[in-house]
Amino acid sequence: MPFPISDPLKNTAPYAFAEVDKLVHALREQGVTPLDFGVGDPTEPTPEFIRKALQKGADIHATSGYPSYIGQKSFLQSACDYMQRRFGVDLDITTEITSNIGAKEAVFHFSLGHLNAGDLVIIPSPGYPPMRTGTRFCRAEIYSVGLFEENDFLIDYESIPKEIAERAKILWLNYPNSPTGKTASVEWYTGLIEWAQKYNIILACDEGCYIDIYFHGEKPHSILEITKKGVICFYSLSKRNNMTGYRIGFVCGDKELIDTFKKVKTNIDSGTPNFVQEAGRVALENDEHTEYMRQQYQQKKDMLLPALKKAGLPTPKGDATFYIWQKAPEGMTGVELAKKLLSPEIGIVTTPGAWISEEDSRTGKNPGEHYVRFALVAPLSDVEEAVKRLEKLQF
Repeated sequence: MPFPISDPLKNTAPYAFAEVDKLVHALREQGVTPLDFGVGDPTEPTPEFIRKALQKGADIHATSGYPSYIGQKSFLQSACDYMQRRFGVDLDITTEITSNIGAKEAVFHFSLGHLNAGDLVIIPSPGYPPMRTGTRFCRAEIYSVGLFEENDFLIDYESIPKEIAERAKILWLNYPNSPTGKTASVEWYTGLIEWAQKYNIILACDEGCYIDIYFHGEKPHSILEITKKGVICFYSLSKRNNMTGYRIGFVCGDKELIDTFKKVKTNIDSGTPNFVQEAGRVALENDEHTEYMRQQYQQKKDMLLPALKKAGLPTPKGDATFYIWQKAPEGMTGVELAKKLLSPEIGIVTTPGAWISEEDSRTGKNPGEHYVRFALVAPLSDVEEAVKRLEKLQF
């Protein structure tokens, strides 16, 4: 018999990166060895010193039972130390920070503490899917702000109609931005904060996933360098520390927002396992391995960008993250470019930009329509092979 399905779930499209996995499988079925630049899951191993801390933590906490809902003190202290060392931001360990079980969980569930049916949320497009799904599961409405090249991939908050700003409860943002690689300046953050506070809008910032993956030596800023008032930031160790499978990070910012998020968490999950927090603690205390990873991503980028340019593709922008937001040639959509790259003689898997974007609410344009996303997480040998295969292309 058919069982009832909730409206939010029925109206939720398949998760884009699950669709990418299907493309990889289809190529393998054709006997083609795919070069997977589709899903942003690092293939480099978690650093050995982190794995050893995990193993040691399993012994230390062999009989410790359920962990703290909000994180053990040693992990939270290492996160506070990191924020002070990296950004000069001081956090109260008891009121302004909590652990999470990965940014995806935290971003999705944050809305449960602040939204009711019919409320309005401003969300960038392209953007991290849980921003939208979390909003929709609260039966709230979405106003999409497209990230367009003409605005340097920044949210054009001044173009948001006054009636939308007056209704909005939350504005989501993500800098360093996935997938464009754009970073935000202190000046831009300052203007956004002034605008948001005028309308009493919460700024929910998914900033901590790629903030330590940057190029050209200029470190991205945290919005918390300017203010904590009305601001909450989401951090993950998945990409900074190659710990995608560990499901650990932290959330920090305005103490009222953190307090509400803690109440949500205690009713949903049982906290991050203590032995995983031991691994997270030592990961946050070490900055040397992040420099090594930056060098690896820079090397891959320096190899792939010239090959794409030689094939006749426009040179993309982007100063951070391990993504390349590649624009298609004139007259071609991102989906068409992705299909061209998927031809058996090329066999390169990317994510069409339209799959991770929705139409801009003001203009009706899909900002990802003419782009594909490369995730530079494949092994160096795969990047070298991709360069060779791209020699067969000419646009």
